[in-house]
Amino acid sequence: MITRVRAPELRGRGWLNTGGRSLNLADLRGKIVLLDFWTFCCVNCLHVLDELRPLEEKYGDALVVIGVHSPKFEHERDPEALAAAVERYGVHHPVLDDADLAMWQQYAAKAWPTLSVIDPEGYVVASMAGEGHAEGLTRLLDELIATHEAKGTLHRGDGPYVPPPAPDTLLRFPGKAIELPNGNLLVSDSARHSLVELAPDGETPIRRIGTGDRGHTDGPPTAASFSEPQGLCLLPADTAGYDVVVADTVNHLLRGLHLDTGEVTTIAGTGRPWRTAEDDGVSFSSPWDVAWFEGRVIVAMAGIHQLWWFDPATGASGVYAGTTVEALRDGPLPDVWMAQPSGLSADGDRLWIADAESSAVRWIEAGVLHTAVGQGLFDFGHVDGPARDALLQHPLGVGALPDGSVLIADTYNGAVRRFDPATGVVSTLDSELSEPSDILVTRGGAVVVVESGAHRLVRLAPGVVKTVTGERRRTERPASPLAPGEVTLEVVFTPAPGQKLDATYGPSTRLVVSASPPELLIEGEGTTTELSRRLVLNPAVPEGILQVVAQAATCDADVEHAACHLTRQDWGVPVVIEAGAPRRLPLILRGLDAGER
Repeated sequence: MITRVRAPELRGRGWLNTGGRSLNLADLRGKIVLLDFWTFCCVNCLHVLDELRPLEEKYGDALVVIGVHSPKFEHERDPEALAAAVERYGVHHPVLDDADLAMWQQYAAKAWPTLSVIDPEGYVVASMAGEGHAEGLTRLLDELIATHEAKGTLHRGDGPYVPPPAPDTLLRFPGKAIELPNGNLLVSDSARHSLVELAPDGETPIRRIGTGDRGHTDGPPTAASFSEPQGLCLLPADTAGYDVVVADTVNHLLRGLHLDTGEVTTIAGTGRPWRTAEDDGVSFSSPWDVAWFEGRVIVAMAGIHQLWWFDPATGASGVYAGTTVEALRDGPLPDVWMAQPSGLSADGDRLWIADAESSAVRWIEAGVLHTAVGQGLFDFGHVDGPARDALLQHPLGVGALPDGSVLIADTYNGAVRRFDPATGVVSTLDSELSEPSDILVTRGGAVVVVESGAHRLVRLAPGVVKTVTGERRRTERPASPLAPGEVTLEVVFTPAPGQKLDATYGPSTRLVVSASPPELLIEGEGTTTELSRRLVLNPAVPEGILQVVAQAATCDADVEHAACHLTRQDWGVPVVIEAGAPRRLPLILRGLDAGER
């Protein structure tokens, strides 16, 4: 028999998108409730928001989606920053502010994102981590609706979502900016799904390109549409039949912009997010920034922790750097690990990179990736000084200066920082900004900051360089106690109803394991095709992070023209080594047995 698990009550610091009302499970009885544990820095969480939108539309009278915001970074604990993120990313369902990760612990989450499904009677019936669950959720929802309509326990009707007032500003959460040949500035107006050309003052609008509605339509400025565009790259003259490459982030596309007419065309990507190596060079995944380097466009592929290249002359594209493992490791480009690269700036033979989730700034030179500032996925803060000791907090932009140094949009610290390779020192130039997301150094030497949280561009005025010795922080999540020596890592995966594991393109499952520090793992590092792994943990290392990447390929069972699906998740699991602790670490990729919890 399967033990039915009653869903823990919803408790947190506050609610958004409910018109000021607090919700509890009794209010939602009779509805299917889907809890989405997310944090707004996490690109995989943003992918899940996009996957859930069609489900909310299709099942809106039976399904209530509730975002449970369980923050990773200190900045994400700020209730005003959370409210801004809910608007920025178009979250159209209630959001519970789980600032202290109480709900995260109650629902045994171990990864961002995690989904928990509660049936109309208040029982947890499924848990799943990562992205790629839309098809499986559709099948599960159909089953739950049929079951509970037959029982009389499903109550259809409007949900508790209350939209906030619509804002009125020229820009709304702008992302990136470039200087055009005529001296005007082109800005990606991300939350308004469009581009805006501004006069050199950065304030006077010249024209808007895009309807302002989320979509994917090519055509003239008044008809074209985007979905949360970010990076912009001005091409050298006569490179292609268009002038600017646009990273159309949520559409997973590159778009071409003709500056003379404002015409928009799709130039790369399928519109579907990258899922497997079979998609290399075809499907993109949240392209966040673009830069001209080594005679082609380099794309910061934030969604899969890589850099790709794109050739405007041929339309071809492919992997430039990274393995898709989310972590921080330098070396030759094919072997490196990155963590949500989100900002690029080329400077001669160097390409600077804002590697957001590792709170790092890195650079590529002569085919090798180096880290200038940053210590890992879970270490962050606002600390200046020698680069080996300095800390950032989720930077999204970089801007190379003529003297060889680089400016950093240190987004979650609200600061502009500077790293000088000649001295190896990090300093602070401005720390009174609201989520700066990009740095533009104009041809005339002016520094323009995209102050995304304040919905504007600002010029960085010359001032006194500061040295900030702030707090050193680590992402604090409950650690999993494990015994020293031999333990079993088990990734739990149950195919969705009507699906089966699929080996059409090779083994159906894949598991990659590493550790920080590396000494934590005596045995068990590497890649296998089984979702269970024997690990040997070092008794001399008291704590660390197990980095686990799992994926499972499925296809529809027993149907003609079966569709295929890929479920994937990265976990960074904090562990403490204790005598007498468990010798099994289960991670749920997709589990239908609530008793597994």
